[in-house]
Amino acid sequence: MGAAIGGARKSSRGRRGVPRYGAMADINMTPFIDVMLVLLIIFMVAAPLLTSGVSVDLPQAKASALNVDQKPIAVSLNEQGQLFLMDQPIADADLTAKLQELSGGSTDQRIYLRASKVVTYGRVAQIMGAVTAAGFKKVALVTEPDNKP
Repeated sequence: MGAAIGGARKSSRGRRGVPRYGAMADINMTPFIDVMLVLLIIFMVAAPLLTSGVSVDLPQAKASALNVDQKPIAVSLNEQGQLFLMDQPIADADLTAKLQELSGGSTDQRIYLRASKVVTYGRVAQIMGAVTAAGFKKVALVTEPDNKP
């Protein structure tokens, strides 16, 4: 019922000075997981900032996403009906010339038309007509996915 006083103390070394437990050869996962979580948070914060274009309140639709091989040209209409080509404001009269310039003369380029849901249908149709009159046949309207089942 008592403890030995002055008894021999056991050391962590076995016989002949060799450590009882060998060196760990496994990767310590705690710092690795910490780094991955920090990177995840950074990318979650930075991803919404990577979206290109003018801030537009898009309508919702049940269409699926398109497969894209090359970077499309973005034409945007904001809430006031102002026209933007690849984030730069542009006049309606200059639209076809700038589209030809950006596409390198190829009418096979895909054009994304983004318009706010408060812009009138006539204004959207006017811009879409100007794009198709310039010879571009691959025109897509960009919408938000419908979250309702």
